[in-house]
Amino acid sequence: MAAAALSSPSFFASAPCPKIPRSIPPSSASRFVSNPLYGSGSASVRYSRGWFSRRLHQVKATTLQEKDEKVTVEEAFPVKTGAAGTSLSTGEASVVAPWNVKLEQTINIFLTDTTIRILDAFYHDRHYARFFVLETIARVPYFAFISVLHMYESFGWWRRSDYLKVHFAQSWNEFHHLLIMEELGGNAFWLDRLLAQFVAFFYYFMTVGMYIVSPRMAYHFSECVERHAYSTYDKFIKLHEEELKKFPAPEAAINYYMNEDLYLFDEFQTARTPKSRRPRIENLYDVFMNIRDDEAEHCKTMAACQTHGNLRSPHSNPKPLEDVSECAVSEAEAGCEGIVDCVTKSLTSRRP
Repeated sequence: MAAAALSSPSFFASAPCPKIPRSIPPSSASRFVSNPLYGSGSASVRYSRGWFSRRLHQVKATTLQEKDEKVTVEEAFPVKTGAAGTSLSTGEASVVAPWNVKLEQTINIFLTDTTIRILDAFYHDRHYARFFVLETIARVPYFAFISVLHMYESFGWWRRSDYLKVHFAQSWNEFHHLLIMEELGGNAFWLDRLLAQFVAFFYYFMTVGMYIVSPRMAYHFSECVERHAYSTYDKFIKLHEEELKKFPAPEAAINYYMNEDLYLFDEFQTARTPKSRRPRIENLYDVFMNIRDDEAEHCKTMAACQTHGNLRSPHSNPKPLEDVSECAVSEAEAGCEGIVDCVTKSLTSRRP
């Protein structure tokens, strides 16, 4: 995914889950209490919960929107194109894209930009809290996709095990991102947890409806979210590289990235061959580097999904999806993508 911030003027469209622990042992949390990147808060605010209590230190944090320190986000992944020249990147809209595709992407851009402005207003100087909210929201679409796919399977409409495998692997990856942010203290304030859960609740049902109407639109919206996540982490890393290297890696990150069983880690990276990426974790900087790279892989997968029937599990597909045309199914085999797609094809097919 070409990583440009979604809020910039140049941006235009292109599982049953494990229970999240809500308390963190003192041995894990205490290492990050003095981290100046934790964020700002009142010195008199105290948060006590079960295993530990933490004082929210007031710090002068560097914001991501500072005008005097602009960060250029590098091109981290290639731009892909789908059938009929429709761009799968949100970098720019293809001139040959159908009107309904342009409309879907325009709506997605508006929704994403609105969400970004809200996050900027609440979390401009509280990085870990922002990341906690972002990771809570980012994993919701994969739950929604799986829910709808299970419903389709129950009706006998779609039988696509690869989609279920990949989307579950994506939710598993985002789940561990969330565990890392919780260990860093991003969920310490009750208002942050409430906001994240409130947005996630409505986001789930919105995504379910969007996925039923137009899976392409739902995948594109998720790509927008992942693209913003990549851009946010990339800017944060570039601004705070030296500070991040001074802190140890959270236990949740070590347990996930250094685990011997990385089958699910490979599964969500559809643009890579299995075992081609093995993270190195030595400090907090390495953790955020890997989280950022994970978001890039999510964005590639979401871009590939916008070509109907294109997604393949890395473990069942001998080659990565470097060229989406290699694995794209025929229109007759794919059938209708969603309600919007079915109506469009029905009207088009009746024309002489």
